[in-house]
Amino acid sequence: MNIQQGSRAPQDDAAYWTLRLYVAGLTPKSITAFANLKRLCETYLQGKYTIEIIDLVEHPELARDDQILAIPTLVRKLPEPVRKIIGDLTNTERVLVGLDLIPERHQDVSFAGGGQP
Repeated sequence: MNIQQGSRAPQDDAAYWTLRLYVAGLTPKSITAFANLKRLCETYLQGKYTIEIIDLVEHPELARDDQILAIPTLVRKLPEPVRKIIGDLTNTERVLVGLDLIPERHQDVSFAGGGQP
């Protein structure tokens, strides 16, 4: 199943995203992962994306292509580099960082003694 959004073809825009969501049937985790992915794409990619759903129950041989070991797994094919996120995508900040849509926040570490470790 493919879900395409936007009016441009992927080759027309360097900012176009190609995402592949690997699932195993119509499970609650699969449904949640897809709903979360769709919401994030609509919010942050605004029509410049394609989502391909790969059901490994129907096509188990496709797991080899992206080296899928757990499900659900989201694979960002484009823009490169390829990135993978495992789980139902409920932690929005973690997904956005994993997809490189927002930078990772680094927390300052302070030590009780006030000096360096």
